[in-house]
Amino acid sequence: MSPFLLLGIVLIYFALLMTITYVTSKDDSNQIFFKANRNSPWYVVAFGMIGASLSGVTFISVPGWVGSTQFSYLQIVIGYFIGYVVIALVLLPLYYKMNLTSIYEYLLQRFGPKSHKTGAFFFLLSRILIASFRLFLVVSVLQYFILDAWQIPFEFTVVISVLFIWLYTYRGGIKTIVWTDTLQTFFMLASVLFAVVILLQQLPYDLKEFLSSENFSTYSKTIFYEDINDRKHWLKGMLGGMFIAIAMTGLDQDNMQKNLTCKNLKDAQKNVISLGLILIPVNLIFLFLGALLFTYAQKYQVDIPVIEGKMKTDLLFPKIALAEGLGSGFGIVFILGLIAAAYSSADSALTSLTTSFSIDFMHIDAKEKGENKKLRKRIHLLFSALLVLIIITYRYLLQDNIISSLLLVSSYTYGPLLGLFSFGLLTKYEIKEKWVWLVAVISVLMSYLINSYSVILFSGYNFGYEILILNGLFTYVGLFLIRHRKHQIKN
Repeated sequence: MSPFLLLGIVLIYFALLMTITYVTSKDDSNQIFFKANRNSPWYVVAFGMIGASLSGVTFISVPGWVGSTQFSYLQIVIGYFIGYVVIALVLLPLYYKMNLTSIYEYLLQRFGPKSHKTGAFFFLLSRILIASFRLFLVVSVLQYFILDAWQIPFEFTVVISVLFIWLYTYRGGIKTIVWTDTLQTFFMLASVLFAVVILLQQLPYDLKEFLSSENFSTYSKTIFYEDINDRKHWLKGMLGGMFIAIAMTGLDQDNMQKNLTCKNLKDAQKNVISLGLILIPVNLIFLFLGALLFTYAQKYQVDIPVIEGKMKTDLLFPKIALAEGLGSGFGIVFILGLIAAAYSSADSALTSLTTSFSIDFMHIDAKEKGENKKLRKRIHLLFSALLVLIIITYRYLLQDNIISSLLLVSSYTYGPLLGLFSFGLLTKYEIKEKWVWLVAVISVLMSYLINSYSVILFSGYNFGYEILILNGLFTYVGLFLIRHRKHQIKN
């Protein structure tokens, strides 16, 4: 497929985003940037969050993961739904009651400034790494299938990609994101459904025949219960998914910032529950697409792409979609879906990073009105530059499937947040704040070491993403050990 045509599609898409930006960002005050005046319709937020929750990682990496893990990812997604229920019933009422802009302000009021900054720091670390993971994937595809043809350096592609995001977010912030995410979710879901239809037409099956075929059964095993030591065991998947959702959504400024733009608590709860429900069939479609892709690759002898000697199942979907044999229409729809999925998560991540750093570290609300807007824009630019540097670094470090790497990193970096919020909500103890940061760091290190040597320590046991639970537990126990024994908060 012509690189010129693909590049034209990308530019037209960004023109659409800039049009939405123009309409939504006429008021570029901090109140609009951070909260959208709490006037967003819940159903618009919920639909847009589908794209932001899935991202380019789901769009490419989940289908690519089917070859090695089959449909086991659905176990994690079911766990997500349980986690979303906890968020709706426990965390959202707290955030609305306290009228928070940054959710880490809860830690300030519950424990004090050092806990506040520790929690905000781990969010910043988590979100910058994860946003970079997600954007790295789409930039790699654009580089591999478009810009390599013109010998354009990868670094230049990264800079231009982040620049586009900065252009349509630096004024309107979360208000713009709520509406651009709606457009991007539509393109993403439409493209994956289109891909399923096209691939079925290329195989000697209709839908019913494929579902009953040996090819589908090869990839579609969902529940793994035989060996508790297996990373794919169903209990690990569901527990890991539940706590990943609580940590990566409920304790994450990126996702909660959108929920807090809803008019009231009831609307925000409807948003979260409906999102959790719809993610189950949506992810099932992505897994089904993965089975189709591997079946198609086997039938037509399509090799999995190899980059610098490493097999990249993440690139199987783009390789098939952009092949000449399936027509330019498939390639166009794929590119639209990919950039929609990737940028719907990257743009909101950049906005939430700006919000958290502005509120939690720079205390922007305490500054003069004219000065605080300028400071917010400088912070936004700073995080844009940081995204560029980290994405470039990933090119030389990442070896695993992207979604596997993303969830593993999340299990380490969100653990201290899980422990801090749990201890705050479940106990009335005050703590010796000067040790909070050390508890958090030790918890991450202990989790990493136990995960690395679990096979030796626990007779062959392999941790899955339930390492997040252990990480949070270490933080919880550490906070208990540094508590003030005679001081508890009053009711």
